[in-house]
Amino acid sequence: MVTDPHELFRQWMSEAEAAESSDPNAMALATADAAGRPSVRMVLLKGHDARGFVFYTNLDSRKGGELAANGHAALLFHWKSLRRQVRIEGPIEPVASDEADAYFATRSRDSQLGAWTSEQSRPLESRALFEARYEAMRDRFDGADVPRPPRWSGFRVRPERIEFWTDRAHRLHERRLFTATDDGWSEGLLYP
Repeated sequence: MVTDPHELFRQWMSEAEAAESSDPNAMALATADAAGRPSVRMVLLKGHDARGFVFYTNLDSRKGGELAANGHAALLFHWKSLRRQVRIEGPIEPVASDEADAYFATRSRDSQLGAWTSEQSRPLESRALFEARYEAMRDRFDGADVPRPPRWSGFRVRPERIEFWTDRAHRLHERRLFTATDDGWSEGLLYP
C-alpha cells in the first residue's frame, strides 16, 4: 500500500488521465476573502510535485484578490468514472517568475493573447468590447512573442491535509487522510 500521498496522487492522476475523457486535471478551487466568505470555481492543475499543486490565474481576478487577502485554499478533484475524489488543504505561495514564464510560454498563442485581453472577474460591458480588445492585442503582438502579462501568474497550494476518498457500496466509503508533520506525513482513516 502506498504511504506517500504525493505518490498516491500521481498514481490516481495517471488513472484519471486514462479514464476521464475531458480535463482529468480539473479541480475545484475554494478560497475565502478576508472576512471568511467562501468562493469556489473550477481551475486546471498545471503542476504537481512534493512542494504542492500549481494553478495559474489573473492576479487581479476575484480568486487572486481572495488569495492575497487569505493565503489558504482548498482543492477538490472528482473523478466520477473512477468513483474517487481527492481533497487538499493548505497555505498558498506564488510560483517563481521563471516558473510562470516557462508555463506561459507553453500556452497557445490565443490563450496568451486572452491573458492580456481579459480583466478577469471585472464587469464586461459587452462581448463585442471583449472581442475588440482581443483583436487589439493580436495587432499589438503581431509577429512577436507574447510575453507573460505582469498581472498573470501562478500559485502553489502547499498541502497540510490530503484526503483520498473511494466510493464503496452502501455509502461505506473509504477515506484515507494524510496530515503533514515535521517528519513527513501521518496517515489515518476517517469515518465515511
